[in-house]
Amino acid sequence: MSTPLHLQRCQHQAGQPLDTAEQADLLKQVNGWAVVDGSLERRFKFADFHHTMAFVDAVAWIANEQDHHPDMAVSYNLCTLRWNTHSVNGLSINDFICAARVDALAS
Repeated sequence: MSTPLHLQRCQHQAGQPLDTAEQADLLKQVNGWAVVDGSLERRFKFADFHHTMAFVDAVAWIANEQDHHPDMAVSYNLCTLRWNTHSVNGLSINDFICAARVDALAS
């Protein structure tokens, strides 16, 4: 049995992005995420601004600790995260690792 995504660590990625079949397999391991325009994306809704910003701070900690950073769109009670890997010009395992870590945070 392989190590769950949320327990894996990001590593430098080079070469080709994940193909569609690999993405589909990894999508089964993250809750509520979708591939949108070449990024792994999910929208999170919160009760208020305070909870939204606490989530943003926690995601920032994960991103810095993994050295893999998402694009974020933040408003009063919403945060949309988009992960992709610039070095492969698409999706890599790192995007799914970070999504799984965010899922663990949000659960």
